[in-house]
Amino acid sequence: MEWLVAYLLLGGFVGFFAGLLGVGGGGIMVPMLTTLFAMQGFPPDHLVHLALGTSMAAIVMTSIASLRAHHAHGAVRWDIVKGVTPGVLLGTFAGTFVASRVASAPLAIFFGCFMAYVALQMVLNVKPKPSRELPGAAGLAGVGAGIGVISALVAIGGGSLSVPFMTWCNVKMQNAIGTSAAIGLPIALAGALGYLINGWGSGGLPEWSVGYVYVPALVLVSLVSSLTAPLGARLAHRLPVAVLKKVFAGVLILLSAKMLHTIFGV
Repeated sequence: MEWLVAYLLLGGFVGFFAGLLGVGGGGIMVPMLTTLFAMQGFPPDHLVHLALGTSMAAIVMTSIASLRAHHAHGAVRWDIVKGVTPGVLLGTFAGTFVASRVASAPLAIFFGCFMAYVALQMVLNVKPKPSRELPGAAGLAGVGAGIGVISALVAIGGGSLSVPFMTWCNVKMQNAIGTSAAIGLPIALAGALGYLINGWGSGGLPEWSVGYVYVPALVLVSLVSSLTAPLGARLAHRLPVAVLKKVFAGVLILLSAKMLHTIFGV
């Protein structure tokens, strides 16, 4: 029962900050799930893979809700989504095959380094200067593939990569954020499917796992995060978001450090 409560609390935390700060939940879910799975005695060799797969599957519901909200406000550039999606699907799906063949320790190190980059981006409020135009269809597909591969390795919706890219290409910030939310759905779908396939038949996985997706955590985290995300969104204009982003950046670093400690302490 205590694990079920832990997953419910994690879902509430993830959903609230996703709505408040517009960030995906992977940065929180992966290190927290890795720690919870280790405490439950799950096999050390599959800790990070299970955390990545479960996070990717949980992001599907969050992405749908976010996409609908941004589309309702006319903030999604569907022409960009159309150009990026083929590369995103291929890159994310391929990335899960790469991740599944890498041991937990290197994956945890890569995750920690990437989250340090995301945290630094938040603290410094880095915004690339619009200095070029969007590439053609082939260029967008190539960028999508790169975003997809990295997203699969760290279980994120790609916003920390796609928003700066679109801003650099003279896309208005509102449209960049809305379009990034739409791109997050194919990333989550391809990632969840890839981790499910790659984990299928792996020995030693815990009961109630479907491939590298642990169903109890998926259901509970998704259920509560879908309820708390709107609350965070409503409070976004009332709370000091700039300050909270810096606090959240610190939380990402601490969680990543805890994840590394869990992996190398197992």
